Amino acid sequence: MSIQIILMIAFFIIAPALVIFLEGKYSAVKKVGTVLICYVLGAIVGNIGILPEEAYNYQDWFTKLTVPIALPLILFSMDVKQWLSQAGAAFKSLLLGLFTVIAMIFLGFWIFKGSIDEIWKVAGMLTGIYTGGTPNMAAMKTALDVDTEIYLMTHTYEVALGAIYLVFILSIGQRVFLLFLKPYKKPETGEVKVGKMNLEEEYESYEGFFKKKTFLPVLAAFGLSLLIFGASFGLSTLFPENFSTAAIILLITTFGIAASFVPRIKRIKKTFQTGMYIILIFCVVVSSMADVRQLADISFDLFWYVALAMYGSHLLHALLARVFKIDADTVIISGSALICSPPFVPVVAGALKNRDIILTGLVVGIAGYAIGNYLGVIIAYLLQNFS
Repeated sequence: MSIQIILMIAFFIIAPALVIFLEGKYSAVKKVGTVLICYVLGAIVGNIGILPEEAYNYQDWFTKLTVPIALPLILFSMDVKQWLSQAGAAFKSLLLGLFTVIAMIFLGFWIFKGSIDEIWKVAGMLTGIYTGGTPNMAAMKTALDVDTEIYLMTHTYEVALGAIYLVFILSIGQRVFLLFLKPYKKPETGEVKVGKMNLEEEYESYEGFFKKKTFLPVLAAFGLSLLIFGASFGLSTLFPENFSTAAIILLITTFGIAASFVPRIKRIKKTFQTGMYIILIFCVVVSSMADVRQLADISFDLFWYVALAMYGSHLLHALLARVFKIDADTVIISGSALICSPPFVPVVAGALKNRDIILTGLVVGIAGYAIGNYLGVIIAYLLQNFS
């Protein structure tokens, strides 16, 4: 192994850690987002001509290994029993949100299927990201063997459109939705309790990560994640070869959720953050494989497909919410959880000046993490038959 390859691998591992450190120090970094920064860093390194010719093989292995290892770690922290017990508006809005996302993805498929290459794979990715966020979209890239340029272009459009969406929601979104949806009212049984859960501690903070009481259990969780990956890889050989990669992702998701029912595993701190750190490594590596010159060729059809999936699903969700008598705040927090993922829930709830809806957002967002991979694979292979 050459010194250039060693330095490249070191960069892939250290760069996300540095970005996470800077995010904790500077609010500007947090506003831009670790995922976007990692994509930019990877793209710069991959396009300035410093990577050796043999780099691709190592990059390819990184992209194939990081997501399957990260997924169980992300799922270990789920409290499925608690979230399943939260009935009512949360699950009604979740089902409505999932329906509208799938409806817009199907509609966009029929509109653009003649002008977007391998659109069935794009449909699978959009299903993943609008039910579970970046981890699920990354999982769909692996499961469906999506071309790197298509993946990056789709995610680039998603990030740009998502930023516009957040500006709207955090500014005038509530006032707009209140024009045709009823306002939020506290449940008759009292306020919704989030318990003692600290969202930043649960999903974002890496503080204390290297303390013995945290680091050693995380190492054990990492070992379990490797074991789940190995078992899933072995079982995938029982499936047809053209479905084996997707089978690995679905088996990993299933085993990860099952492990979250084990109290000793679920109580391990920082597993979510560890999984997200590995996802950031994936972001750096996959963007370093992209040819920026190809990304400069804007695909307007792909852009509009992403826009339809994001904005169209949220608009349809709001219109149907009027029929099902769901309030404006619940619609906004559910849409934000699906489109932006659970860590954005407290941010949106703060903008709405309504902390009571945090639990609803968590139920919707975490459920999306759990089922997004299943939906993404099912929809992609279903639509492949019509491509």
